[in-house]
Amino acid sequence: MRKFLRHFRKAVFLALEHDVLNTAKASAYSGMLMFFPAFIVLTAIIAKFPEGNTAVGEIRWVSGQILPADTVHLMLSSMHSRNAHPGRLITSGFILSVFAGLGLMLTLMEGFRRAYRLPRNDWGFWERRARALFLVFIVLVPLALATIVLVFGRAIELWLIFNAGHQLRSVVLFLWRMVRWTLAFGTSLAVLGALYHFGTKRGEHWMRIMPGAFAASIVWFTATLGFGWYVTRIADYTIFYGSFGAGIATLVWLYITSFTALLGAELNGVLFRERNRQL
Repeated sequence: MRKFLRHFRKAVFLALEHDVLNTAKASAYSGMLMFFPAFIVLTAIIAKFPEGNTAVGEIRWVSGQILPADTVHLMLSSMHSRNAHPGRLITSGFILSVFAGLGLMLTLMEGFRRAYRLPRNDWGFWERRARALFLVFIVLVPLALATIVLVFGRAIELWLIFNAGHQLRSVVLFLWRMVRWTLAFGTSLAVLGALYHFGTKRGEHWMRIMPGAFAASIVWFTATLGFGWYVTRIADYTIFYGSFGAGIATLVWLYITSFTALLGAELNGVLFRERNRQL
């Protein structure tokens, strides 16, 4: 553990040296452009199916457990807005999300390149963009699966509470919530692992990139909970930014998310160079 903490501390200093703070800003900007259109597309598609309104309500509840409160309010206003052409809304939102996601992946890949100290021309112009587009869709797979389970997991939770005995109800509820949060953590590991594995030229084995994914997930969950507490209990962005407060809170949360992903890549870069010196 002491050795791991020493490597992590070195990764933090290297992150500052590699200008991760500014890279995270660029990633957060692209993530902001991608986040809301993607959410609107998701809810618009789900609402077309039977029981769609119930599923959208579950997505709203799950989002409230993770995202800042102001962000959830902004998402709700987008969900309830009327649109005369839902097909056009879905198409345009999908195109905008993919385009912004491409920019997000390109920025993260540049941060990963610096973490591993790779040359700038490790991939060609079109090869880099094809890889970034590939990452956009490959990351959506574990996120979509986790969203489905988390959304419908609340219904399963209510069923377990109803059918469990009075004495076992609290135990069942605790175990089920542990399962849901374990799934969320596992999804974070899967997404970060895919980013680190396919987002660099090295293409390291999955087990070699797990330390960075694990550390980034721990930092992300801790920082997200801390930021949510800060926004709810202390800060009021509307005082300074007015109606833009929800967008600012979302941007800060995306900045934290991008920073933790880049920090995990820095840790993997440190471990990668140490293994090479030992060979």
